[in-house]
Amino acid sequence: MTHPPYDLQKRYASPRRLLNSLLSVAAVVVTLLALVPLFSVLYMLFAEGAGHIQWSYFWGRSPAPGSPIPGFPVGFGNALEGTFVMVGLGSLLSIPFGILAAIYMAEFAPTHPLTTAARFAAKLLTGLPSILAGVFAFAVVVKTLGHASAYAGAVGLALLMLPTVILTAEEALRQVPSKMREAAIGMGATQTQVALRVVVPTAWPGMLTGVLLAVARAAGETAPLLFTAQFSYFWLNLNLNQATASMAVFIYNNAGSQYDHLVQLAWVASWVLVMLILVLNLTARWLGRRRV
Repeated sequence: MTHPPYDLQKRYASPRRLLNSLLSVAAVVVTLLALVPLFSVLYMLFAEGAGHIQWSYFWGRSPAPGSPIPGFPVGFGNALEGTFVMVGLGSLLSIPFGILAAIYMAEFAPTHPLTTAARFAAKLLTGLPSILAGVFAFAVVVKTLGHASAYAGAVGLALLMLPTVILTAEEALRQVPSKMREAAIGMGATQTQVALRVVVPTAWPGMLTGVLLAVARAAGETAPLLFTAQFSYFWLNLNLNQATASMAVFIYNNAGSQYDHLVQLAWVASWVLVMLILVLNLTARWLGRRRV
């Protein structure tokens, strides 16, 4: 049996290789430690939430403080409705403007000073504390209308969604191969036709990934809605100009209740909300694998 040369044996036992092994082990340990609280929370959600879910919760409305009235359909249906409405309105406000801004920044003026400033502002907004978005929406919308409403909640959520949509959409557009643009231009297409008929359809899976991530973030936000939409124990009934319930605030209100049935309801609502966000994130990851 032949032995490797001396210098190769020395390389195997070198301090650099030993340090690399130690750091690899440390990274695995830290990763496992970081997963412990995640899986413990998921376990609690499944044990306390999924195990006690009832379909009637989805069409019952939030109980007022105190014990529910006998025969009254208790649940979080109105909170689920409010969440869908405000996230939907926030998406209508942020997604079209975000995608149009990304197309302009990536295709028409990638080096313009305005583009540089907009990109820098979007990166700053991604780190904006959500409570500040709520304060801004409160000062602009709630103070103007004189009361909380679904509109104000949608504005607060749109502020949080917009930078994510812009940055992910721009990145997806920039990953489209330049050869596709050159081929379209060589066939006589204008810059607008290249952008709208070649680049955007190609980059659409990546752009949709950013949209879903933004929606998932907005669905789980609490702080902006505490300032803007506040909470309601009733259904909207197509009246968006009033205080509106949401899943996040519903959980916040009932998690510390002195009544066990309300705490249990908060656990179930938490499980439902986490499942919604998980589905959106998994869909975004699946679409991300189809990116150019």
